[in-house]
Amino acid sequence: MCAYTAADKSKKRVTIQGVAGCYHDAAARGYFHDEEIETIPCDSFPEMFDMLSGDASLLGIMAIENTIAGSLLYNHELLRQSNLVVIGEHKMRISHVLCALTGQTMDDITEVNSHPMALMQCEQYLRRHPRMRMVEKFDTAGSAREIAEEKLEGHAAVCGEYAANLYGLDVLEKGIETNKRNFTRFLILADPLVAAEHRPAESEINKASLVFTLPHTHGALSKVLTIFSFYDINLSKIQSMPIIGREWEYRFYIDLTFNSIARYLQAINAVRPLINDLKILGEYAEFKE
Repeated sequence: MCAYTAADKSKKRVTIQGVAGCYHDAAARGYFHDEEIETIPCDSFPEMFDMLSGDASLLGIMAIENTIAGSLLYNHELLRQSNLVVIGEHKMRISHVLCALTGQTMDDITEVNSHPMALMQCEQYLRRHPRMRMVEKFDTAGSAREIAEEKLEGHAAVCGEYAANLYGLDVLEKGIETNKRNFTRFLILADPLVAAEHRPAESEINKASLVFTLPHTHGALSKVLTIFSFYDINLSKIQSMPIIGREWEYRFYIDLTFNSIARYLQAINAVRPLINDLKILGEYAEFKE
């Protein structure tokens, strides 16, 4: 369930999947870096979408792809099936630390807790410390919180530095992930009723996310891509997913970048006769470092 108090409306409220201090929390604060926000933790993405659908004043942030794990296909479908729109994106490097209670040293640690994905991403480092037993937990930041709240000596958490600081743990070592080029892309979501007040000005919009299906005919996708190329629209991502119950037919999720929103709109009108079930998931500003 989501930890939400209806009376807390003094700040911009952003729903996240995970507990306070998780990477979604850090990404939300990175995107809204010049604003004071309140993050609302949810146990799962479906619960987060349920909350967003019930309160148009809320915003959401959701991971959509990772440079190691690839696209989060389930999240693509949650977005397509919802009425939410994408109003922005944020890209963040995922770097893990090893943290423990104040005063603990590496020699004290016999158990390391974290989400299985985080443990896997740090496996080379942890294998060099065989006395540290890896124990899977529900969440990276949740592992840090549990150690802090229960005063678990001999335990360490693999999490982000933000979570370690939030729960008052000592960082024993930074950057323990095997692959230093681990980045996650997050989408910022809003109800259509409030999207206009939160998305950038039209002059700043240079990216769009779409989903559509194609007729089961020869060269259907090639024709669509040719039109986008003609209008100088760059295809920055394409993800296909099979349509359940329709053998050998696929749904395509694409991201487009462009220099002219007028040319982008012309391209959309040009491809409409060639595609089915077009849904524009959002038009927003591309993330800049």
